[in-house]
Amino acid sequence: MPKIYFYITSAPCSVTGAPDLGHIYSALAADILARHKRARQIPVFFQTVAAEHGAGVERAAAEKGLTAEAWCGSVSGKLDKLWKSLGISRDLFTGTSGRAHEKAVRAAFEKLVKTGDIYYGKDACFFRLSGYGKALLAHYADNPMFLTPGRFAREAANFVGSGLKDIPVSSAKTGWGITIPANPRLTISAWFDTLLGYATGAGYDPDAPSDNFQMKWPADAHVTGKESLHFHAVLWPALLLALGLEPPKTIHLHGRKMFAARAAGTESGFIEPEEIIREYGADALRYYLFCEVPFAADGNFSPETLKRRYNSDLAGGLGNLFSRVLGMVRKYLADRLPDRPGDAELFGKISAGGPELDRKIDALRFSEALDDVRRAVALLNKAIEEKQPWKLADTEPETLKLFLYDLVWSLRAIAGWIYPFMPDTATRMQLGLAVARTSAAGFETQKAAALFPKKK
Repeated sequence: MPKIYFYITSAPCSVTGAPDLGHIYSALAADILARHKRARQIPVFFQTVAAEHGAGVERAAAEKGLTAEAWCGSVSGKLDKLWKSLGISRDLFTGTSGRAHEKAVRAAFEKLVKTGDIYYGKDACFFRLSGYGKALLAHYADNPMFLTPGRFAREAANFVGSGLKDIPVSSAKTGWGITIPANPRLTISAWFDTLLGYATGAGYDPDAPSDNFQMKWPADAHVTGKESLHFHAVLWPALLLALGLEPPKTIHLHGRKMFAARAAGTESGFIEPEEIIREYGADALRYYLFCEVPFAADGNFSPETLKRRYNSDLAGGLGNLFSRVLGMVRKYLADRLPDRPGDAELFGKISAGGPELDRKIDALRFSEALDDVRRAVALLNKAIEEKQPWKLADTEPETLKLFLYDLVWSLRAIAGWIYPFMPDTATRMQLGLAVARTSAAGFETQKAAALFPKKK
C-alpha cells in the first residue's frame, strides 16, 4: 500500500500539569501547516499525543488524591478541550495509556529483546543506543532536511559524534506504566512508550502490519521545541531504525517560547490561554504567537505586546480594511458584486505573492508569511487613500465600481492567505465577501460584524 497522507505530529504534552506555552506553540504550528496543506488539497493526517505514563504522572495524581488513570483521563480531557478552543484541527488526539498503544509497545519491546537491541542488566533493561551512532550520523548526512534549522543538525551530529551510551528502558520506581511481560516488577520507560505513540497512532503494531500504517508512515513533519532536540533527533530515530522503521522526514525545531508575565491563582503560574481566548479570541492569540517572534528564535510574550499587536495589526489593520470595503460595497454597489475582479491591478499584485507565501508556510517561516499579509493590507489601505473612492461616486461611477471589485477580490485572496493562521476570521471574511446567491447581476455580500473590535 503506497503512502497517501502527509503525516504531521507535534511535541507530546505531559499530563503532569497544565500545558506550557511550548506545547501549545508546537501544536499550533503543526495545525497551521496541516491547514495549509489541506487548503491545497493535500491529504493530511495530523496527530497530537498526551504522554500519560511515568513516575511524575503518578506523583501528580497522588497529590490530588486520584488514581493515575483517573488523573490522566481528567487532564487529557482538559487538554483536548483546550486544543479545540484553540482551533487545533488534529485528526487524532491520543494518550499513551490506551490499550491498543500498550499492546503495540509491548510487542515492539519484545521485538527489540529478540534482536538484541534491548538487553537485561542486573536490575533494569537497557536500549543499545551505543550501536546506532554511525547509522544516525549517516542519516543526518543523507537527509539534510531531517532537522531544521540547520544549526540543530550540527548540534545533533556533534552530540552523536562524541559517543552514545546505552540507556535504561525500564523502571522499577513506578507502577503506572506498561509492564514488561518477562519481569512484571518493571515498567517500560516513559521515553520509549511516548516516542512510539507517533507510530502507534498511525496504526503501527509489529504483530499486525496494516495498510492504514503504510498509508501514513513515515511522518512528514514533526514540530517540537529545541529543548527536546536529543529526545526527538537522537533517541527517536535510533528507536525507529532499531525497529526497521523509517525516521520522520523533517523535524522542525522552534525556539524557547515563554509568557513574560505571571498570574496569581493559575495552575501554571502564568496567564492561562483560556483567559486570553476569552478576552481576544483564539485567532488573535494564534496570530500574535506567530507574528511576534520568528519560529526558530527564542521569545517572550506578554499581555502588553498582545494588546498592541491586536489593536494595530488586527483591529486597526485587517479588521478596519474589511469593514471599510464592505461599507463602501454596501453604500455604492447596493451589496452587489461581480463574479470577476474587473480591473484587477491590486488583485494581480497580491495574487502574485501567493506562491512565495506558500513556500514560507511550508518552511514554517510563519512570521515572514504574516509580514506579507500585513504588507498586502497596507497596500489596499494605501490604494483607498490615494483613490478616494468616496469622491468618485458622483464623477466616475464606473471607475469606482471597478476599484471596489478589485478591493473585494484582493480581500478574498487575503482571506485565503490567513486561513491557516486565523481560520475563524478567514471564514467570516469569506462569508462577508462571497456568495449569498448567484444571478446575472453577480453575487450579493453578506453582512458581517466587526472582525476585531478595538481594545481599550
